[in-house]
Amino acid sequence: MWFFLEAMTAPQSAEFAQKVEKFGYRTLWIPEAIGREPFAHSAYLLTKTSSLNLATGIANIWARDAITMSSASKTVAELSGGRFLLGIGVSHKPLVSNLRGHNYDKPYSFMKEYLPKMKGALYAAPQPKEPVPVVLAALHPKMLQLAATEANGSHTYFVPPEHTAKARETMGPNAWLCVAQAVILESDATKARTAARGYMKTYVPRLPNYTNNLKNLGWKDEEFADGCSDRLVDAIVAWGSETKIHDRIEAHLKAGATHVCILPIKSDDALAPDLKAVEAFAPK
Repeated sequence: MWFFLEAMTAPQSAEFAQKVEKFGYRTLWIPEAIGREPFAHSAYLLTKTSSLNLATGIANIWARDAITMSSASKTVAELSGGRFLLGIGVSHKPLVSNLRGHNYDKPYSFMKEYLPKMKGALYAAPQPKEPVPVVLAALHPKMLQLAATEANGSHTYFVPPEHTAKARETMGPNAWLCVAQAVILESDATKARTAARGYMKTYVPRLPNYTNNLKNLGWKDEEFADGCSDRLVDAIVAWGSETKIHDRIEAHLKAGATHVCILPIKSDDALAPDLKAVEAFAPK
């Protein structure tokens, strides 16, 4: 399960995490953008649950130096008995340069240098019983390869199953491949695509990393115009019946995903998770 929880109060977010846990999901992914600090929020949600894992999807490496990132993840992992997964990434130039004022010229090099610093960081407190798993936000081959060799794997977002297949080929058979998939349990095409476009406008064409990744898969410039073509909308957001959405999830798994986290978007309220979808796609 993956969702923005910023529209909820803290108690409401805890209630949602408890529902996710009750339905049998293993992991709840929460992002970092311009809302809550994800480590503090994860620690809070972990105190309100008993078996659910929390994962950052994705903690921004420009927001913390490597020592701070390491200590934050170890602190949350120790407090929760190991129910924490650290997802980190280079974010996007508009968020890093324009918003935070950092130099985004060489994000891959920055990540490559960041990982050994994080692994070697001093930490004068009790360690969690097991090392904190680390996945990298990765879309392109070099970052995917780095995720496979220097971390536990990757977290891919805003991708169709074709990308999952390419990512698996690039990373090899053993690395984790944790794929996010937006879903809308709505069979009315107009309602579903309207909600999907509301979700997608945050990412394309505003954020070049996602746009360029899709272009590398063969999508043309005209597909991104006017809120994206129906074909592109349908490729990124799985909508329709339970069966149709299950088929998309299965397509990622068949393509090599080891973990699929769904974003249950409501067709009439993008800020609230669709609890019907949460229940419908609960692990069996």
